[in-house]
Amino acid sequence: MFKHKLPPPPPLLPEPNDHRKQTRTSHTKLRPSTGIQPSTQRNPAFLIKANNGAVAAENHRCSQIGVDTLKEGGNAVDAAIAATFCTGVVNMFSSGIGGGGFMTIRIPPANSSASSQAFTIDFRETAPALSNTTMFKDNPHASQIGGLSVGVPGEVRGLSEAHKRWGSLPWSRLVQPSIDLARGWHVDRELGKRIPWYPDLMLNNPDWSSIFAPFGRFLKEGELIRRTNLSRTLDIISREGPDAFYEGPIADSIVRKVQATGGILTHQDMKDYKVIVKPALQGTYRGRKIYTSHAPTSGPVLLHMLNLLEHYPMEERTGLNTHRLLEAMKFGFAARYDAMVICFVSHDLILTFGRTKISDPEFGNQTKLIDEISTKEFAARILTNLTDDSTHLPDYYQPVYDVKTDHGTSHTSVIDKSGMAVAVTSTVNLIFGSQVLDPETGIILNDEMDDFSTPGFPNAFGLWPSPYNYPEPGKRPLSSTAPTIIEHPNGEIYLAIGGSGGSRIFGSIFQVLINLEWGMDISSAIEYGRLHNQLYPLITDADDVYPLSIIDELQQRGHNITISDVNRVAAVIQAVLYDQTSIYAASDSRKNGIAAGY
Repeated sequence: MFKHKLPPPPPLLPEPNDHRKQTRTSHTKLRPSTGIQPSTQRNPAFLIKANNGAVAAENHRCSQIGVDTLKEGGNAVDAAIAATFCTGVVNMFSSGIGGGGFMTIRIPPANSSASSQAFTIDFRETAPALSNTTMFKDNPHASQIGGLSVGVPGEVRGLSEAHKRWGSLPWSRLVQPSIDLARGWHVDRELGKRIPWYPDLMLNNPDWSSIFAPFGRFLKEGELIRRTNLSRTLDIISREGPDAFYEGPIADSIVRKVQATGGILTHQDMKDYKVIVKPALQGTYRGRKIYTSHAPTSGPVLLHMLNLLEHYPMEERTGLNTHRLLEAMKFGFAARYDAMVICFVSHDLILTFGRTKISDPEFGNQTKLIDEISTKEFAARILTNLTDDSTHLPDYYQPVYDVKTDHGTSHTSVIDKSGMAVAVTSTVNLIFGSQVLDPETGIILNDEMDDFSTPGFPNAFGLWPSPYNYPEPGKRPLSSTAPTIIEHPNGEIYLAIGGSGGSRIFGSIFQVLINLEWGMDISSAIEYGRLHNQLYPLITDADDVYPLSIIDELQQRGHNITISDVNRVAAVIQAVLYDQTSIYAASDSRKNGIAAGY
C-alpha cells in the first residue's frame, strides 16, 4: 500500500498569517478547495494531496509536526500523539494536557490473509472522588469556572497508553517539538481572535496576563508568545513519562491550584486515574465498515443516523434528501437524550418501553439499551417514524430528559503509509477550560464537570436533567465526540475523521460523510454549509452559505430555519481520506486549520 517514490524534502512552513503561501509547497500538492460559492468572506481552505501519509490537525504547525514524525519513521499513532501535544500548546483554548479525550486507532492487517483491528482509548476526564450528584445544584456556574469544575485530567495517560501499545518512535521524540514550541512561537490568527474575548481574565489575572498580555495589552496575531513553564512541564513528562504528571511535583502543583480555587481534586484522584482500552464500536454503511467510539461518546448516535439514511437512495443533494438527513439528525438527538421511542407500525401505535441512555456505561444498568442504539434493528424500528412530507415538533421524537450541551475540543486525523489510521479528539471543554491556569506548571485545567447534568429544575422546554448523567465519583460525563475510522468494502483504509464543537460534532461528521457520498472531495465536503437541529431550541440552524433552494424546500416541509454566519465558532472537522490511489487531507477553515502530507 502507498508504494510511491518519496518526493524531495519540503520547504519551510509559511509565515503563520499567510496561508496562501502554502500553495508554493511541492511535497503536498496544496490547492484551494472547490465547491460552494460562499456568500460571505471565508477563511482560505486547502485540499492536501499526498502519497505516503497525511495529518489533519486544527493548526498548521501541528499538522506539520505530525508529518515530520511520519517522515522520520513514525507511524500514525506517533504522529497523532505529537500533533495532539502541539495543539495543546498553540490552541490551548481548546485542548491540552489539563484535559482529556478519546482516540480510535486502526491497526492494518499483518498480512494479506489477516484482517485489520480497531480499538478505542477512553481518556475522558473523571469526576473526583469527593463529587456528588447535587454538587452544582445551588451554584451551576461553579461547574464552568473555577477549581470545582475541574475533572481528573486524562490526556497524558491516554496518549501514553497509545504509545505503549502501538507507538514506534521514542516517547521523548514525540513530546520534544511541543517543548520547543512552548518556549516561543508567533500568535496564530485563531488565538489572536480569541484572547480579547476574555478581557478581565487576560488583563487582570496575573496567571494569564503574564502569558497573553505581558505588556499590559492583548497579544496580537504575529506577536511572540511564550509558555515557558509549560515547556518545562512537558520536558519533565518527556524524560520521566506519564507518571510524572500524575504523581510528584507536577501533580502536587495541579492539586494545590485546584484546591486553592475551590476544587476537590486530590492526589489520590490523580494517582488512581486509568484509561479504558477496548475494541472499537463497529457498524457498516453501504458496504463500508465503520469503527467509532463507545458511550459516553456519541459514536453510537452517529451509527444510528447512518443506519437510518441507509434505507434511502441518497444519490444526490435534493430538498427531500436533505430533509431526510435532518430528520435522521433529530432522531439521533432523541436517542442521545433519554428518549422513549414511539414506533408506528402498520398505522398502529406501539409504545416501546425502553429508554436509550447515552451515559457512562460503568454506572447504572442501561448498558443493553445503549448497545441497541447503534444496531440496524433499532434503526429499522425508528425508520417508520420518518415522514417525507413534513418535520415535527420535538414531542414527536419523544425526548424525556434534557442533556447538557457540551463545548470546545480539538480533533486530529492521521493516515500513514501502512494504512494505520488514528482519529483523536481532545478537549478542555469550554474555551480556555475552567479559566484556572496553574502558573507553576503552565497547565490550563479543564472544566469537564460542566458536561454532567445538574438536578434541580426543568429547562425552558420542560425537560428535566438526565439522572443518568449526574456527577458521581469516578464517572465520565456524556460527550458529543465521535472519532471515527472507515474502511473501503475491500477492507482497505478509507477515512479517519472527527471534529470539535460540542453538541454539533456528530451531526457535522454525519453531514461530511453524506457530502462525500454526494461526490465531493474531502475539503469541499468539510467546507460545505451545515445544518444543525438538536430538537431544542425549536430551530434548524443553517450556515449562510447553504443553498437557498434547499432552504426553501426545508421551510416548505415545516423546518424553522435560522441563518447564521458560517465563520462563527461552531463545529470544526478534520479528516484524512485514502481513495485507493492517493491520500487527501483537509482541516476545517472555520478554525483556520491547514492539513499537511508528504
